[in-house]
Amino acid sequence: MLQMSVSDARSRLGDLIRRAAHNHETIALTDDGQVAALLVSPQVLEDLEDALVVADYQRRGAEGTLEPGIPHEEVRRMLGLT
Repeated sequence: MLQMSVSDARSRLGDLIRRAAHNHETIALTDDGQVAALLVSPQVLEDLEDALVVADYQRRGAEGTLEPGIPHEEVRRMLGLT
């Protein structure tokens, strides 16, 4: 992961954003030597959010706390597919 101070990143922001977006590279912006923010691709964030949803579903399944689902045929009817 590339780390760069906020002041150094200021003049290179466009390039850094393109690197994050197109190369899926995470760039850490530091302030006084501490990571203050991250530039990440929207796709990386979406993938992480999807993984969290799946992990939560699996956890609830393992705990036996999943709510009952809607039968497939009912969903098809609700969507006007039958």
